[in-house]
Amino acid sequence: MVDEGLTLPLNAGEVYLALINVTLPDGTVNEYAAGVTCSEVITDAIGRKNGCVAALVNGTEKDMSFSIEESCSIEGIKAESDAGMYILKHSTAHLLAQAVVELYPDAKPTIGPPVDRGFYYDFAMEPITESDLKPIQKKMQELARRNLAIERIELDDKELQEHFQDNPYKIEIINDKIGEGIGSTIYKQGDWYDLCLGPHVPNTAKLMFCKLTSVSSAYWRGDQEREQLVRIYGIVEPTKEALKETVRRMEEAKKRDHRKLGRDLQLFHIDEEVGQGLILWTPRGATIRQELQNFIGSHLQRQGYSQVFTPHIGKLDLYRTSGHFPYYQDSQYPPLVEKDLMKKLSDEGCSCSELSNLMKSGEIDGYMLKPMNCPHHVKIYSSQARSYRDLPIRLAEFGTVYRWEQSGEISGMTRVRGFTQDDAHLFVTEEQIAQEVLGCIELVQIIFGILGMSDYRIRVGLRDPDSTKYVGDPNRWDKAEDACRNAAKSLGVEWSE
Repeated sequence: MVDEGLTLPLNAGEVYLALINVTLPDGTVNEYAAGVTCSEVITDAIGRKNGCVAALVNGTEKDMSFSIEESCSIEGIKAESDAGMYILKHSTAHLLAQAVVELYPDAKPTIGPPVDRGFYYDFAMEPITESDLKPIQKKMQELARRNLAIERIELDDKELQEHFQDNPYKIEIINDKIGEGIGSTIYKQGDWYDLCLGPHVPNTAKLMFCKLTSVSSAYWRGDQEREQLVRIYGIVEPTKEALKETVRRMEEAKKRDHRKLGRDLQLFHIDEEVGQGLILWTPRGATIRQELQNFIGSHLQRQGYSQVFTPHIGKLDLYRTSGHFPYYQDSQYPPLVEKDLMKKLSDEGCSCSELSNLMKSGEIDGYMLKPMNCPHHVKIYSSQARSYRDLPIRLAEFGTVYRWEQSGEISGMTRVRGFTQDDAHLFVTEEQIAQEVLGCIELVQIIFGILGMSDYRIRVGLRDPDSTKYVGDPNRWDKAEDACRNAAKSLGVEWSE
């Protein structure tokens, strides 16, 4: 075995070669010359048809072209793995942006991330329709067939600014996200390049099996006060067969889309004059909803929950105390201010921003459409003296709440601006936490079982120890979190934190 750092002459008196040790996933240790690439190591280990799109070097994702200069462990990232699919989606988003810019030279690419069902890219450009997707996809296929090498290039601050001087959106990202003097990287394929940290697939030929699925609008950085952009969605798979299967599943899903079924079966209606994301339940739909509430309510009653009802609005001070305002105001409807006060402030020349500041500081009050039921239930609990002997107290409500979802995010009944949730709050002693958590999970399992929902995962949500939004004794938080962990373990299904 040759130790790392040892140099050997290739030809006596001429060239010296540093050798490094590379450990493969099965524990095998191979010796290579320093500077060998991930691609060369993986090809040497498992052959040219290895199906890898990137590599893990000492646990860190790297491009296949990454040069290895010191001893390390290495593992190929297969295209069909979760990490591989993420990279494949990300690279195809770049391919989409390249195709759009070639067809629409004035288009400005902004951001293009992978998402659960594929990828998208947002462009500052004139609006397009679904019919425009076909030529864009054709151009993507053409670029993929050209097998363009995808190259990572490091640039300093000045070079970054020069490369993207004609794209104000990229410049804004550079100025906001990248620290001064740090620089960053671009990925280049052919004459086109994009700001990105990577990693990416080694060449565009890896992106042959993609399909554009839809086009919509979005706001720059999700701010409806900013520019409206064109968002193009797509999917990609490692193989032709996998793409065909994904397209088939999508077509089947369209037939079962709740928006189509709801319309065909006359269960609910969404009307523009009522407002986006606000559901009108028809008599048929109301019957189903009522039966579902009766079913859930019977199990809540069996477990000792008490039904309560609370109003749809509340004073702003209530939500200031709970922290819902202003911490989550971006997802809430604007506060309602009394008419006489609004007129007085208007007459005094108060601007919208000044009004907002007055609300945040608590100098003026108002009302808000209820974003959460929590503070209302707490008020019910605190409305009378309680003894520890009264605990646990379980309050339940089919409470209607309102959230300000942006228009581009609203979708049927899955993302709405007003919805009714089976909500409950439990007031317990420390000793009762574990048992009550198990009781909550039992309810969920009963409902999932009756509704035939068997494919689900469990995530235990934990507090951020560095956040100032949490109150109470940290030790009690620890006990509550441990109770949640233990309850998750008892289910015998996959769970995570």
